[in-house]
Amino acid sequence: MTTRRRHIAHLHLHTSLTEDQYGDIIELMSGITPHVQAVPPNAVQLDLTSALRYFGLSPYDAVQLAKLRLKALYGIDSSAGLAGNRMVAAMAADASTPGETTWVPAERAAEWLYPRPVAALPGIGRVTATTLGRYGLHTIGQVADLPPVTLQRLLGVGQARLLSERARGRDPRLVTPSEPAAHLVADLVFDRDCLDPAQQHRAVLGLADQVGQRLRGEARITGRLTLTARYADHSSTTRTRTLPEPTDHSPVLAAAALGVLSSLGLQRARVRAFTLRADRLRPAADACRQLSLDSADTRARAAEAAADRARRRFGPDAVRPAATARPVRDSRGRGVSWPMAG
Repeated sequence: MTTRRRHIAHLHLHTSLTEDQYGDIIELMSGITPHVQAVPPNAVQLDLTSALRYFGLSPYDAVQLAKLRLKALYGIDSSAGLAGNRMVAAMAADASTPGETTWVPAERAAEWLYPRPVAALPGIGRVTATTLGRYGLHTIGQVADLPPVTLQRLLGVGQARLLSERARGRDPRLVTPSEPAAHLVADLVFDRDCLDPAQQHRAVLGLADQVGQRLRGEARITGRLTLTARYADHSSTTRTRTLPEPTDHSPVLAAAALGVLSSLGLQRARVRAFTLRADRLRPAADACRQLSLDSADTRARAAEAAADRARRRFGPDAVRPAATARPVRDSRGRGVSWPMAG
């Protein structure tokens, strides 16, 4: 059986973060891939393997997407390493200048490592590096070329085996996500500053639908939504709304989110990005939904479940709210109709 090639990204965040800010960054990255591992105090690792098909991006472009979100939403510059495993990705990030991404394809990992100092390998301390240096072993390539038996005589069996594997660019460790986050975040960054209220309305509606999909996918419900609008001058406005009852139902989330949007009173504000945050999360099994005699609610939830199944099978754009679509224009540029999505 052929093993699927992994694509691991390591991002260094060039700023100091509070615990809450770091948690927000982890949650932001989980909007790209569920396989996110914290590397405190200011780095994260992402396994992008399963996300590439979802977004239709190359590994390099997926890393740029993550960096763009960090910059646009939090003003954070980052350097990144991209490789076939966690160790090489971290080393590539260390070798990158702020804003740069270093991509080391798996087939070139040994070649890339060869001329680097042996102390650059993770877990190689000063004592080990000094011991190797006494025997003329200063680069990773020199260690990789050394017979395993000779290395064992210098360092002992256990340490020699680990160092030999790392010198050849091998690292079997997986990116291990932490416990489920205490909140979910969906974000949208406009291509250019947005002054159009209708476009802002569609953006927030789309974010609410994303949050609903993720809640249902993780079998959780939320009791509160927070909407943040970030402006062209890097200022922001935040409003929070507590829901009447915890839910994962997208229409309810959309109504609440649009209510918060209205309360912001944006008028002609130049909006750069929106972030919708859902917290007070609980397992969906704990949900207490008020009974209704309205069959429309039952039909809406059944349609929502069918849409979720279609997205899982055919991709995230298979079904979407019609209100989030843009008007179709004729050859003269006139708006003629709103396409039905899905």
